[in-house]
Amino acid sequence: MIPEPAAIDRIIRRGRATMLAGLVAVAGIYVLALRFTPAEQHQGLAFKILYVHAPAAWAMEMAFVLVGVTGVLYLWLGDARLDVFAEASATVGMVFGSVLLTTGPIWGRTIWGAWWAWDPRLTFTLLLYLMFAGYFALRSALRDPVERARFGAVIGIMGTILVPFIHLTVYLFNSQHPLPVLGRPPCPPGGNPNCQPSLPWVLLKPLLLSFGAFTLLYVGFVTTRYGIGLRRVAREAADAG
Repeated sequence: MIPEPAAIDRIIRRGRATMLAGLVAVAGIYVLALRFTPAEQHQGLAFKILYVHAPAAWAMEMAFVLVGVTGVLYLWLGDARLDVFAEASATVGMVFGSVLLTTGPIWGRTIWGAWWAWDPRLTFTLLLYLMFAGYFALRSALRDPVERARFGAVIGIMGTILVPFIHLTVYLFNSQHPLPVLGRPPCPPGGNPNCQPSLPWVLLKPLLLSFGAFTLLYVGFVTTRYGIGLRRVAREAADAG
């Protein structure tokens, strides 16, 4: 059941307020990262792209996973609100995916000497992004809302299955992409030339804060888009009635 217009307006207002808080938080994180966080020992200032790149990847994957989860619930319950949320989350995921696929080549050009490498993680991330581009192409081609929601749910579920595989690529393949910096065990005493040490706290703290800021920004974006989608569905239902 679609909420009343007043309830939809409240959803949009809450979304915009959360989005503003998220933008302020992101701006604060960037000031912290650029002004008060030291450069990394080996990568220098280029390392600070991490504070945009990694949280954007987190937000994109979170958005696409929720599209798949919501798709499963839609196929089970058939509630139009679930489809509206899935479309909103996919839209926000594409925004963060664009940030991810823009900052990645900039970082790669500095560290690897090339704008793009067909590294497994990069390749599968691009595949996921293109899959959701197809998600929107399919939705725009279908006029029946039930059929559009059903096919969209299937693609969303397929994309969700791909997300954990992206994380495993650095372990399954010979990858240029660095291993995750969170949860990495410390190097053993005595030294190991192949060991990649954990991120120092002075560099890790702004990264964790950035993950929180991007999560807040995701919530603000998706809540606003969800409210706008509900308003559109309510208007379409009124016109059809």
